[in-house]
Amino acid sequence: MSGPLIVAAPAKINLFLHVGRKRADGYHDLESFVAFAAFGDEISLVRDGGFSLSLGGPFGAQLSDCKQNLALKAAKLLAERTDTKQGVRVHLRKNLPVASGLGGGSADAAAVLRGLMHLWQLDPERIDLAETAELLGADVPVCVASKTSWMEGKGECVRTLPPLPEAGVLLVNPGVQISTSQVFGSLGPRRGTAMQPPRAPFPDVYALVRFLRETINDLEPPAQEIAPVIADVLQEMNELPDVLFARMSGSGASCFALFADEEKARTAAPLLRNRHTEWWVCETVFRQGGSCP
Repeated sequence: MSGPLIVAAPAKINLFLHVGRKRADGYHDLESFVAFAAFGDEISLVRDGGFSLSLGGPFGAQLSDCKQNLALKAAKLLAERTDTKQGVRVHLRKNLPVASGLGGGSADAAAVLRGLMHLWQLDPERIDLAETAELLGADVPVCVASKTSWMEGKGECVRTLPPLPEAGVLLVNPGVQISTSQVFGSLGPRRGTAMQPPRAPFPDVYALVRFLRETINDLEPPAQEIAPVIADVLQEMNELPDVLFARMSGSGASCFALFADEEKARTAAPLLRNRHTEWWVCETVFRQGGSCP
C-alpha cells in the first residue's frame, strides 16, 4: 500500500436510549436502538515503527491530549493483544463536535481497530475484536461494524438489525459539551429495561417513526437540566417544515431529526444554520451497506 489507509468513523445515533439499574461494575444496564449516519470522522493509518496521533478537521483543535485519545489507545491495545511489533501513525480528521452524544471517540477507536486489522494483516480468527473493543469503552463494540444495531448490557451486547429505510437526517449540536458521567449521575432511581428489537425491517421512515414514538431517551431530561439549550434545539427542530421526528442522541447535547427524504433535510438545514451561527448543523442520511471501511 503506497498511501495511507483511510477508514470512516460514522456518527452513532441513539434512536432511543433506555437506562436501567446501575450494575455492580458501576455501569447501567442499557437498551438502545442504534443507527449510523453517512457522515462522521475520518481516520488515516500509515505503518510506522512507533505509535503517534495527529489531529485535524473542524474540531481537531478541541482535542488537546493526544496521548489520552481513544484512537491511539485502540492502536496500542490491539498491538498488545496480538503481540505485533508493528506501529502506526494515526491521523484523525475530527468532523464531529467533541463530547456531543454522537459516539465520536468510540467511533474513532473502532475505526482504528478495523483499519489495523487490514493494515497489519492480522488474522481475524485469532483476535476477538468485539472483546478488544469492550475494553476501550461501552460504546466501542457497537461502532466496530457501524451497522444498525440493538445494544444491551452496558453496551457490549450487540445484535445487528436490518438496514433502516431511506430517510433524511439532520444532526444539530448547539456548541456545548456535556459530561456523560454528569448526565448519568443526575438520573433518578432506575427500573429494568424490557423492550424487544423490531421483528421485521421497517418498510419506510413513517413506520420507523411510529416505532420510535413508543420509546424515549432517558438521558434527555437530565441533559436538559445541565444544558437547557437542548430544549431550544428540539423545539426548533420540531418546528421545521416536513420534520417527522426529533430527539436527543446519547447523553447529548446533539439532537437528530428525521425527514421523509434527504432533500427535505437539506432544505431544512439552512433554516437553523442561518438563525444560529454558533450551532453545528449537518444534513445527512442513514449509513447503508456493509461494515466499514
